[in-house]
This record gives sequence, C-alpha cells and structure tokens, in this order.
Amino acid sequence: MKRSTLACLLTASLLFQALPAAADPIVVTARPITQFQIGRDTTRFGTLEFVGGLEFNAPARAFGSFSAFRFMGPGSDFIGVADTGYWYFGTIARDATMHPTGLENFRMQAMVDASGKPLDGKLAADAESLAVRDGIAAVGYERNHRVEEYRLQPGAMKGPIRQRDFLIPRWELRQNKGIETLAFAAKDGPLRGALVAVSERSIDKQGNVFAAILEGPQKGIFTIRRDGDFDITDGAFLPDGDLLLLERSYFVVTGVRMRLRRIDAETIRAGSIADGPVLLYTDMSYQIDNMEGLDVWRRDDGALMVSLISDDNGSIFQRNVYLEFILHDD
Repeated sequence: MKRSTLACLLTASLLFQALPAAADPIVVTARPITQFQIGRDTTRFGTLEFVGGLEFNAPARAFGSFSAFRFMGPGSDFIGVADTGYWYFGTIARDATMHPTGLENFRMQAMVDASGKPLDGKLAADAESLAVRDGIAAVGYERNHRVEEYRLQPGAMKGPIRQRDFLIPRWELRQNKGIETLAFAAKDGPLRGALVAVSERSIDKQGNVFAAILEGPQKGIFTIRRDGDFDITDGAFLPDGDLLLLERSYFVVTGVRMRLRRIDAETIRAGSIADGPVLLYTDMSYQIDNMEGLDVWRRDDGALMVSLISDDNGSIFQRNVYLEFILHDD
C-alpha cells in the first residue's frame, strides 16, 4: 500500500538520506498476538490454524516499510527488503511450545547499486519482492521496474551481481503495481525450481494479472485471474507445486482486508490463466494490517507453516505485524 499523504512522502524522503553502508543493530520491542480474530479464541480458520503473532516496533528512523521476507532457516533467521531501500535481518525468538515471542538480532542495511552507492530515492529503491536460494537473493523493484540478484551475505550485502529478464513487457507494468512477488518453485515440482514473478496489479485486456515463469522448460508469460478488488502482495510455492498468494484490498470506508489464495499448480504455465480457491478472508475484525510479505516453511514436527508480515508505510496509523499459521491438508 503506497503512501498517499504529504506527511508520508516527507518521511520517505528523509529515509533516503544518509543511509548507512553497514548493517546497524536495532533493539525491537514486541507484544505477542494470541488472538487472530479480535475478542475470540478461535484458532482454526478453514485449512489454516493460527499459531501466534507479534506486534513490534523500534525507535529507529528507518524501521518499518517491510515489503517482503524469506527465512534462511526454518522459522528462525530471516532476510527481508523494505520499500525504502533497506535490507533487514533478524531471528524469530520462540518459547518452549514454538510460539513466536519476539525478534532478536535485528539489523538493517542500506541497499546499494553496483558501484556501492545507496539507492537514490523512491524511484530506484522501491524494493517489493524477494526470493532466496543457493546463496542468491533476487529482488523485484517497482517504479524503475527490474529484477536484480545479490550474493547472500546477511549484514554485509553488496550491490547487485546481475539483472534478470522478467519477460513481462515493461510497458505493461504499472508504475507502483509492478513485480510484487518473486518465488522459487520446488526443484522436484512441475516447474523444476524456476523463478516465478507476479505483478501486484498490472493487468491485461481481460483484466487478469501479469506473471511470468522466468526460466526452465516452461518459461513464458502467464496471467492470474484477478478476483474482486484484491491486489497480490506476495507469494510462495507449496511442496505440491501450488502457489500460495497473499492478497490485499484497501478502501477508506472498509479499511484493509486480507486474503490467502491457493493457485493450482496445473494452471501455472506459459499462456495460461492461473486460478485457485480462497483459503482465508479477513477484515479489520482480525489482527491484520497492510500485510505484504509471506513465506512458507516446514516446522521440526513436520507442520507446514505460513508466515506473514506487514508494511506500516512509515505511518503512525499503521502497525508492524507478524503472524504464523499451520496449513493443514484438510
């Protein structure tokens, strides 16, 4: 969700000034979220079971605007990007029952270009999507649309080592509705581990959302059926090859809403219109905010986990929220 007020724009302009070149440690305070539906102890929502969550903050100028994240260890160490031109890193702290209790070892570092200079302004620094594999972090940017790859060096990230062709015609990508999702498919799945890019709300003439398989034998453009007034904000592949998408809608009257949609693996191929059912629908009666980041991981006991994070847009009226669910087969 983009800044729409002068105050937010001024805040953003400050964040792009004098960015540090090294990762700075930040002490984060967190409050556990024990009820997902406000005022109710319900934990099961269809195939999703709420485990726990956090509302968190820190007295640091650059803190917030978290647009994507990926775990480097299952449910523990993570890396993310903020749409103000920062990397962020940390660890989810847990209690004996594996519920999240806080964020530890949290650091932020300015993103830099190939010459080592901090990214200059929103046009260059609007990082919105992230995929990580085999020591490489791929980042998708809006406004100045591009996908860049970086060597994975948490806390000491350097400039990009290359740009990738994202296949979708540049003129089809809306300025701030571009590549919002980058996700690697399972290596043993139908896409053979390909990197997939999905736009937020760059639509074709039929009103469907542009996406692309960036490599492999199925390489090519496809679209995802746009359902209602929801925009895609992130996604991750499930072990069976389905693509789990995080979607968001916002209107002043209704506030923010969130959905999780499971896109059928059989529909993800060049030239197709991919689609799938909604697994979860929430509104402001749930503990959500502007949910923008999603990852899927496997817990030690075998449970398939879904983690979500919000982008507070640097606004005092929004929150930094982290949520966890178990995704059940039934």
